Parts: sequence; structure tokens; C-alpha cells
Amino acid sequence: MSVELPFQISIPDSKLDLLRQKLALTEFPDELENTGWNYEEAKLNQDLPQFTKDIDVNGFETLNIHYVHQKSSLANAIPLLFVHGWPGSFIEVRKILPLLVQSSPQFPAFHVVALSLPGFGFSEGAHKPGFAPEQYAEVAHNLMLSLGYHEYVTQGGDWGYLITRIIAHKYGGKHSKAWHTNFPLATPLNFSVNPILFLQHLFTPYTAAEKAGIERSKRFEKEGQGYFHEQSTKPQTLGYSLADSPVGLLAWIYEKLATWTDSYPWTDDEVLTWVTIFYFSRAGPAASIRIYYEFIHSANGSQPSSFEPTIPLGVSHFPEELRITPRKFVHSVGNLVFQVEHSTGGHFAAYECPDELVDDLREMFGKQGPAFGVVPGKNGYEQRIRANL
Repeated sequence: MSVELPFQISIPDSKLDLLRQKLALTEFPDELENTGWNYEEAKLNQDLPQFTKDIDVNGFETLNIHYVHQKSSLANAIPLLFVHGWPGSFIEVRKILPLLVQSSPQFPAFHVVALSLPGFGFSEGAHKPGFAPEQYAEVAHNLMLSLGYHEYVTQGGDWGYLITRIIAHKYGGKHSKAWHTNFPLATPLNFSVNPILFLQHLFTPYTAAEKAGIERSKRFEKEGQGYFHEQSTKPQTLGYSLADSPVGLLAWIYEKLATWTDSYPWTDDEVLTWVTIFYFSRAGPAASIRIYYEFIHSANGSQPSSFEPTIPLGVSHFPEELRITPRKFVHSVGNLVFQVEHSTGGHFAAYECPDELVDDLREMFGKQGPAFGVVPGKNGYEQRIRANL
């Protein structure tokens, strides 16, 4: 069993000096030179209890994984694994973490683990090809087991959706007890698989939200897919630019932050902190985009919907998500027991709409929710016994 080692972000001054030198050569040094990284570094270390652990991966080398781990003060809180996507990182858990661990008689509390996926943030990246989403799921699952969480629930969007879906499929029932996502990639219904649902959809008019979502998905398919094609076919070529040019990395990621959100008011500090984590990531920014290539070229890469987990699934819909499908299609993703529609919010739900996302998790796993008590002995509520006088 590997040891949980405390971790604090500490970028060497020599690397910060090199970054400043590169920025000084750009046409707009005044805008970017003072990133305030030292301040943000201290804030991240203060806000997020971080650790590293060696995690074994079947068929691959052991990887040293960075993660955030905060327990609720409530002993029987529900263990929750949070999985980020791209261009995100462990920083996506920053706003929801203090809310999830809160102990209250009114709503469930959670013990939260948010890993940096291999090749992201301060986690070690894979050193040989073939490290596909299935391996990312194995890392996340093995991390939970190593922390003593043999039964847990998950939440994820973007790549976190696919990874938690794999977890739900491979480890569901015995270990993974329920999963929640804000990014359900649903395929059209099939009459031969579910004729009743197919006919219901056929004769049910689209809602206004569904119509708007379908149009947004079409626009994204036409205008926003360039990054995916590049990262899934020639990640190394792009990687040289991302690793060498801080301005290039900023432009590549900020474009997504700006266009994938629902008019979220990004501050300079937020953007620069978000991007700086990529720039100073342990394996370099190129490592984070290799998941696209490995996904497309893996055995199951072209069939992400080839399995349907049976454990309870919850979904939160946000109107400015990248891909939005008719709500009945979501039943093809898994055992849908909870579905909520929101009027605002985009792709980075945990960061844009932390209160809404946490409220959905509390409702799903709360006393009146469809996933209450899925983790035996971990209902997430304070237990109070009144003496009979």
C-alpha cells in the first residue's frame, strides 16, 4: 500500500523567471508579466488540501498521482470522487469543495477526492502509448481504494463523464454505487433496444430548452470542433507550441474558457491561474491532450456508448453546454433516476455554478432523493438521538 504524502504547489523561481523572460518578448508584456502566481500558489495550497500517492495501473508503470482530499467533519459522510476534464484540472473542485464537506441535518455531506488525471496538473503522466480512458478510470478507482473508500459515488463532466461512466460500468455495484454528470453524451434511441422510450420520444415535441440545445450542438459541431480533431490526431505537433509558448498556451485554453461558458465573468487572476497550472504541470501541457489521441485510437474509442451502467445515474443539464441532446436520449446512458434542468450555466458547471451543482448532488443523495443510502452506512447526515424523558 503506497503512502499518502502531503503536497504543496511550489514552482521553482527559475521556472517563473523563464516564464517572465518569454512573456517579456511578446507584444503585450504589461498585460501578462505580473501573473500574481506566488499569491495564487499560496491560496491554492491554503484552500485545497493536496497529496500525492503511487498508484498501480495494470499493464503500465506505477504513477505518482496528485489529488485533493478533504474529509467532512461528519464521520458517515458519503465518499465522492470528482473527476475533471480538459482544459480543466483539480482547480475545478475549488468552489464546490467547502460546500460538499459541510455537515448539516438538512442535507448530506461528502468526503471529497479530486485527482489530477495522469498527465494533468501535478500528476505523473504515462510513459508509454496506449494509456486510454480505461486506464484513467483504473487510476481513479485504485486511488479511492487506496484511501480506504471501497464504496463511493462519482461526479464528472467532460472527460470526467466518460471516465466515471467507465468506473460505473467496470466497478459499479461492488465499489461505485452511483454516478452524476453534467455532460451526458447521449446517442439517439434505438427501437430494438427500448421501443417504448423510442415511441415516447417520437411523439413528444421538443421543449424550448431542447430545441435551443440542439441548435447549440450544431453550431459547436460546425465551428468548435477544430481543437478536438487536432488533439486526437496530432497531439505532439500541437504540444511543442503549448510547451514552448506561454502566450500560445494562454490563447489555446482561454478561447475555451470564454466560449464554453455561459458568459462567466472570468477575472485575470482566474484565467492566469487556470492556464499556469497547465504551463507548470508536472508532465508539461502536451501530456494533457494525449487523452484525445488515445481515446480515438483505443479499441473502444469509436464506441463510447457500447455499455450501459446499471447503478443509479443523475444528470444536471446546463443550457450552454457544448453538446445537448433530447432529454429522453439520456436514458440510453444508464439507469437514469435523477434529472434537473437549469436556466443558466455552461461546460464548467462546478466552477460556473457551484451552488446549483452542489444542490443537485444534495438532492440526489438526500433523504428524499433516489440515491439515498446507496453507500451502506454512509447516508451523509448528522445522527442525533433524543433521550426519552
